[in-house]
Amino acid sequence: MKTRITLIIAALFLATNFGFAQQDEECMLNLTLMNDFVKSKKYDEAFEPWMKVRNKCPKFNLSIYKYGEKILDHKIENSSGAEKVGFIEDYMVLLDKGAEHFSSKYSAGEVAEQKALLKYENQKDLGLTDMQIYEAFDMVYKQYPKDFTSTKGLYVYFTKTVDLFKAGKFELQKVFDKYDDVNELLENLNEGYTKSLNKLIEKEEAGTTLSKKEGKYKDYYQAKLEANDKIAGSLDTYLGQLANCENLIPLYQKDFPTYKNDAVWLKRAVSRMYNKECTDDPLYIDLVKAYDATAPSADTKYFVATILYKEGKNKEGDSYIKQAYDLETDAFKKSRLAKKIANGFKKRGSYGAARQYYREVLKLNPSDGTPHLQIAAMYAKSANSCGDTNFNKRAVFWYAAQEALKAGRVDPSLKGAANQAATSYNANAPTKSEIFTEGNAGSTISIGCWIGGSVKVPNL
Repeated sequence: MKTRITLIIAALFLATNFGFAQQDEECMLNLTLMNDFVKSKKYDEAFEPWMKVRNKCPKFNLSIYKYGEKILDHKIENSSGAEKVGFIEDYMVLLDKGAEHFSSKYSAGEVAEQKALLKYENQKDLGLTDMQIYEAFDMVYKQYPKDFTSTKGLYVYFTKTVDLFKAGKFELQKVFDKYDDVNELLENLNEGYTKSLNKLIEKEEAGTTLSKKEGKYKDYYQAKLEANDKIAGSLDTYLGQLANCENLIPLYQKDFPTYKNDAVWLKRAVSRMYNKECTDDPLYIDLVKAYDATAPSADTKYFVATILYKEGKNKEGDSYIKQAYDLETDAFKKSRLAKKIANGFKKRGSYGAARQYYREVLKLNPSDGTPHLQIAAMYAKSANSCGDTNFNKRAVFWYAAQEALKAGRVDPSLKGAANQAATSYNANAPTKSEIFTEGNAGSTISIGCWIGGSVKVPNL
């Protein structure tokens, strides 16, 4: 009796402090029991009171559904056969009921995505085909693209497309279309995460300490960006040799007459031909010209520049590159374009121009630390030509190490790569004995050529 009274008091406390509707005593008791068991990770014990409160008062509280997911996750993981299938099917019912009673917490798109993931994760137990899994994710993509945020779901959606092509169910073009669809979703997600992250980073750089909640959001955005980058790389790996020039050129030659005025098709074809280095084929030039004529933009000017560079017309190419950069107005897209332009100049050995555009990336997207690593690599590459003595030339490696370390400070996911690069550069810098012999510990060395900076010699 004492225990029962205690539970009633606890339930009333929850009702008063957490907004639980004061319905009958039984619902309050079962909700309290369920909460206590779930918080203690006693999911089997939580099952019975959860079922009672769920069936008797389904609108009672959101925890019926959020905690119910945890309970069913446990049940699915620890069951098999028909019993497991029953729990899986009940999970889907729970999601539907969550959307019915708490639509602000269970959007239709979120429920559809969770159901698709549930089907994939239990495909064998449910006896589902690859086509059925594909169709589950395809429904999310077509009806709720803004809610399709699961990196795992996006990966599965694409890989099932490839598997179905290999099984003779889809044409090759379908694979390429889906690759572009998924990458565009990832890019849109990354744009949102990056903009939100940059606001927090700018706040920190202004000297304001982030709140605990803001700190968690910062970690969340960084984790999502890192996960999405890994997924993007995995998509390329899974696509493999399907997207080679031997497959792309005949496919686009066949379809070009049909889509020569379709800006979306042309953009995707040009991008893929460029990324897969199929630019030697005359078809690439035809595609770029058609793209620029159909929908002139920052993208088209960039691709025209690549043709001019290919023809050795660097001055004209640089003019188009500037047009491309000036035409782009979206900060996130502009930062991506600046990085592509910088990479191109770096490849040509035009390090000064490359650094200029890498620094534009850092201004537009302060959470991206990769430009620091690229700039550091160019400094190291130039060490032999940016000093008047052997000691001063090798001092450039200290400068490169300092630049590399900035990458880890900007982006925690790059900390390992930044430290590794800095260690490598410092290993090529003058040793302590050479500093002693030179007698210039603590002095400042001016660095010439395109670098134009200075570095302080470490004190012994």
